[in-house]
Amino acid sequence: MACKNCGSERILSVNGKCSDCCSLSFNNVDQVDYNPGDCGIGSGDYIRFELCLNCGQIQGDFPIEDPTFSLWDEDEEDGEEY
Repeated sequence: MACKNCGSERILSVNGKCSDCCSLSFNNVDQVDYNPGDCGIGSGDYIRFELCLNCGQIQGDFPIEDPTFSLWDEDEEDGEEY
């Protein structure tokens, strides 16, 4: 695999299991729960992404929409959007 940004072959694959303890923050909205899956870094219990060690670019299809958790109303317990 070659980096989409610089063409380097120095790609690090990152895989981690977080067992519903993934902490994310976007636009001053925090989430501590499963990896939501719409951030480009894996989903559920797993964090997965490829990182170019030459330029620092995370590989994948970007740009992506704002993460769903950042649209939740703090008063809604079930994650309903406002």
